[in-house]
Amino acid sequence: MWLDQWVVLLLVPLAIWILASGLDDLFISLAYLKGGKQFQWPSAKQLDHAPERRIAILVPLWKEHKVIGQMLDHNLAAILYQNYDVFVGVYPNDEPTVNAVNDAAGRHTRIHPVVLPHEGPTSKGDCLNWLYRGLENFESQKRVRFDVIITHDAEDLIHPDSLRLINWYSPAYDMVQVPVLPLKTGIARFTHGLYCDEFAEYQSKDIPVRKRLGGFLPSNGVGTGFGRTALERLASTRQGRIFDPECLTEDYQNGYQLHAMGHTQIFLPLRFVNACPIATREFFPQTLRAAIRQRSRWVTGIALQGWQKNGWNAPWPQTYWFWRDRKGLVGNLLSPLATLILFWGLARFLYLTVSGDSWPDTPMPDWLTNVCMASLSISLVQAAIRIRCSARIYGWAFAAAVPMRMLWGNLVNSAATVRALWQFWGAQRQHSTPAWQKTDHVYPGQIAEVDRKPRLGEVLVRMRCISTSELEAALLSCPPGRRIGEHLMLSKKISEEHLYQALSTQAGIPLGAPASHEVHRPATQVLPAEAVRRWKVIPYRVSEGQLHVLTPEIPSQELVHDLTAYSDLEFRFRLVRPTEFESMAKQYLPPGRAAAA
Repeated sequence: MWLDQWVVLLLVPLAIWILASGLDDLFISLAYLKGGKQFQWPSAKQLDHAPERRIAILVPLWKEHKVIGQMLDHNLAAILYQNYDVFVGVYPNDEPTVNAVNDAAGRHTRIHPVVLPHEGPTSKGDCLNWLYRGLENFESQKRVRFDVIITHDAEDLIHPDSLRLINWYSPAYDMVQVPVLPLKTGIARFTHGLYCDEFAEYQSKDIPVRKRLGGFLPSNGVGTGFGRTALERLASTRQGRIFDPECLTEDYQNGYQLHAMGHTQIFLPLRFVNACPIATREFFPQTLRAAIRQRSRWVTGIALQGWQKNGWNAPWPQTYWFWRDRKGLVGNLLSPLATLILFWGLARFLYLTVSGDSWPDTPMPDWLTNVCMASLSISLVQAAIRIRCSARIYGWAFAAAVPMRMLWGNLVNSAATVRALWQFWGAQRQHSTPAWQKTDHVYPGQIAEVDRKPRLGEVLVRMRCISTSELEAALLSCPPGRRIGEHLMLSKKISEEHLYQALSTQAGIPLGAPASHEVHRPATQVLPAEAVRRWKVIPYRVSEGQLHVLTPEIPSQELVHDLTAYSDLEFRFRLVRPTEFESMAKQYLPPGRAAAA
C-alpha cells in the first residue's frame, strides 16, 4: 500500500529525533531517580529567631482590578513575616486597577502604589523597572534600604512561610526560588490539568536536577527573591534596568544572566507541611485559547528571544541547558505528526487483525522497529515519572489521567509554537519586538478551600504570642465546648488584639474597621435584616461586582452559602473586633437592624 511506504519514509527522521530527545529526557529522569544530597532545611525555631531582612514585593499589574484587592488582602493577612512592603505597579490609563490598588493601600499601610509615567500596557519587564524606581524613591524619602526584592503576580497565593524561607537563604544566595504549583481543579478541566502535571514534574524533577548538575536557575517569575546587590550589578549592565523590557520572559533572562555573572542561586525543593506543599499557588489558563496565548509567550521569550540574545556562546554545561530549553521548537512541531502516526498504526493493526489480511510487503526495517520500540519504552518511563510527580501533589485519582493529558499537551504546545514562530517572524520583519500579551487571571473565591488552614494555635506560636509549651498547656486545660482562642484570652495569655490578628492570618482576610469614606450607606441595606441578625454581618460597600461585608467571626462555608441566596455578587469579608462591629452597627444600620445585629 502506497500509504504504508510514505509512513515509513516519514517515520525515519521522526523516530531518530524522538529517540534523541527521549534519551536526553531519560538522562534527566535517571539523575532524578538516583537522588542527591539531602537538602538542609532550617528548623522552625531557627526561622522564628532569624533576623528579618527588609524585603520588598513587586507586583506589576495591567487590568487586574477584579483580583488584586483579594490577592493583597489575603496575602498580607497570611504572610508570617513583619519586615516587608509591597509595591504595586499600575498604568494611568487603567483606572479600575488604580482605584482597586488605592483602596487596598487605604486598608494596608504596607502597600505602596506606583503609577507608571506612561500609558500601558508595555511589558512586564518595563512595569517592574518602574516599580523598582518607585522603590528607590521610597527609600530616599524614608531613608531605608531593602535587602531583598521578590516578584509576584496578581493571582498568586503566597505561602505563609515563603518570605521567612527567602529571608533565611538570601544571605548566602543571590537568587532564591520558591516552587510554583497550580491549584487543583476538576479532572475534566484538561487544559488546567496539563499545567498541574507539567509543573509537578518540572518543580519535582527538572529544576532540582538542573541545579544539581550545575545548570543555571531560570526564575519562575513569581516567588523569586533577588539579593539587592546582585540586582544592582545586573542593572549596571542595562542602563539601570533590573529587567529586560524587550524580553517576554524577563524572569528567565535574569536567571541566566545572574548565573553568568557568577551570582549564587538556590531552588527550594518541594516540601510538605501538614500535607500541603510550601509553594506559590495560582490558577493557570483553563481554556485552550488562553493556554496557547500564554505558552506562545513562553516559547517566544525562552526559545526564540533567548536564542537571539544569548546565542549558543556559553560554557558547554550551559549550552546543554540551552538545548533543553529550545528543543521544543522542533519537538513541539513534530509531536502532532508522531501522535497521528501512532494512532494510524494502532488503527492499521486493529483493521488487519479483524480482517485477517496479511501485513504489507514493505515492512519497516528491523533497525527502525528497534528505534521505535526504544522510544516507546522511554515514553512509558517518562509517563510513569510524571504520574508519580502529579500524584504526589494532586493524588492518584487525578494523576490517572496524565497519559491523556500528555496527548492533549502535544497539541497545545504545537499550536503555541506555531503561533510564537509566526509572531516572532512578523516582529523581525517589522524590526520591532514581539508584543507582550498578558494572561487573564482569576483568584480563588474561597481561600480556605485551597489548602488546609493552619490551626489557630499554630498561628499564635508563629506570631510569637505564646510558646509551644503554653499552647500545649492551654489545650489540656481548655474546657469542652470552649474555643482555644477564647480560652487563651480569658486566661490572659493573649490579648484580644493578638487573637484577632491570628484569626485574620488563619482565615486570610483583612482585619480592622474600614475608614468612613469606604462605607457606602446604600450598600448597608443590601442584605435583609434576617441575614444580618442571624450571621452578625454588615455589608458596607459594593465594588467591581463584589459585596464587602464586616463580620466579628470567621466566615463559615454555611454562612457563605446562605448569603449567596440573597445576592449574586461575590462576597469579600473583613474581620472586625466585637466592639468595632457594635460601633459600626449603631452608626450605619437603622435602630431595628442595629439591635438585631
